[in-house]
Amino acid sequence: MKEIPLLSLLICFFSTSLSAQKLEILSQGTKTSFRGLSIAKNCIWVSGSGGTAGRSTDAGKTWQWFTVPGQEKNEFRDVEALDSNTAIVMGIAAPAYIFKTSNGGKTWEKVYQNNHPAMFLDAMAFKSRKEGMVIGDPIDGKIFVAETKDEGDTWKETDTLKLPAAKDGEAFFAASGTNIVWSGSQYYMVSGGRTSRIFMNRTAMRLPTTQGEQMTGANGLAIQGKNILVVSGDYKNPEKADSAFVYSTDAGKTWQLPYTPTGGYRSCICFAGKDTAVAAGLSGIDITYDAGKNWKTISKEGFNACAYSSIEKAVYLTGNNGRVGKILL
Repeated sequence: MKEIPLLSLLICFFSTSLSAQKLEILSQGTKTSFRGLSIAKNCIWVSGSGGTAGRSTDAGKTWQWFTVPGQEKNEFRDVEALDSNTAIVMGIAAPAYIFKTSNGGKTWEKVYQNNHPAMFLDAMAFKSRKEGMVIGDPIDGKIFVAETKDEGDTWKETDTLKLPAAKDGEAFFAASGTNIVWSGSQYYMVSGGRTSRIFMNRTAMRLPTTQGEQMTGANGLAIQGKNILVVSGDYKNPEKADSAFVYSTDAGKTWQLPYTPTGGYRSCICFAGKDTAVAAGLSGIDITYDAGKNWKTISKEGFNACAYSSIEKAVYLTGNNGRVGKILL
């Protein structure tokens, strides 16, 4: 039998794996911009502009669409699914609202309202069904944080995270809901703007990523063990790949740039199996099989948010123009 060099085998395997990734568009064709996405077992929840939320219980084949009454001009930039019937959506600007449904979207209850003129909510994350956090842009130099301990029924401003003061021009992007995550025993957050940092262990570390302008900096992160992946870039120059992604293999102690970068600005990222992750943004979708060291663009379709379904072994994506997609891994 003719021997084949090991390098050739690895290249062939990697190419075959990539060719298997196919983007399936599940829904599109409306004016809705979707940025919220959350999965609870076999139920997919999305949220976006026009006070819109959506729900699918059959792997995206069919959808139920909802408009929260009175919120037709609001943008729900994040959604957290607690189960197939229970979800929480977050509206961004003053007055900022949080709504909850417990009956699959048939009715929605307002569970939080903040009328501060500078209020701008950015993302939510839950560490359990009962306990969650929502973060917002700094007000008078203080990063806004509110928490719930009763499944989102009530919310209260808190300083339990003991966050340092925000830097001048530093904020959070309401881009995909992935700039705050719960992992292990703590919340992690990434900021952007003139300064881009990661917040963990009640401290903040400057990230070696694109920053310095209002629309630059980190948009989302994903964590698996000691591996931390952070997507970033320049929103106004989405194909600029320089320093648009950084990663850590030692739980955030040190940071590195990838050998092969993502295709540019990316607003969301999620792990999708051991060392496999997917990132997406305005200029395309990328995949890595080595925890962020090397990336390959697998689609030029633009999306805002992504989330992994371990049941289907698939990554769901949401974007502009009512677009919802899925990639089977």
